[in-house]
Amino acid sequence: MEKRIIVKGKLIKYRINKSLWAKNMRISVSCDAGVVLTLPRSISEKIAEEFLLQKIGWVLKKIRYFKDFEKIKYSKKDYLKNKETARKMIEEKILSFNKIYDFRFKRIAIRNQKTRWGSCSKDGNLNFNYKIIHLPEELQNYIIIHELCHLEEFNHSKKFWKLVERFFPDYKRARRNLRKIIL
Repeated sequence: MEKRIIVKGKLIKYRINKSLWAKNMRISVSCDAGVVLTLPRSISEKIAEEFLLQKIGWVLKKIRYFKDFEKIKYSKKDYLKNKETARKMIEEKILSFNKIYDFRFKRIAIRNQKTRWGSCSKDGNLNFNYKIIHLPEELQNYIIIHELCHLEEFNHSKKFWKLVERFFPDYKRARRNLRKIIL
């Protein structure tokens, strides 16, 4: 359900997303300037709103940034137009990164997914969201390395993150930045 708050004379619309997996409160601003508060189920909406007010300077800055940023219209037409460009970019990066890892995989699929940037199947198939081409190169690299590492460690254990860190030392920052982007 959409909520509204007026701050500094500006109407801010936001959604609250209560999550079983969230350990902390988090605010994200999407490229359409939508604000989402993600919080653990145990946190009240009143506390969430207070948190939003504490971070309002950052939220307003992000909203201004995205208002200036032309929103990409994701559609089937955009997918068909960019699918092969995404495939070429991803395949080139995988070949480059995999010179170090030398992981074996079966195939690469480019999909139009609503909730995932990438995935890896137990069969060794790598799947990537075509929208990856709209991301900064650092985040593209992080997603591809993340999925390559799942070929060795099919989980998110400490061993998996050490493997990611070996090739992408600043993965924590990239991961935080990627979480702020809503598909």
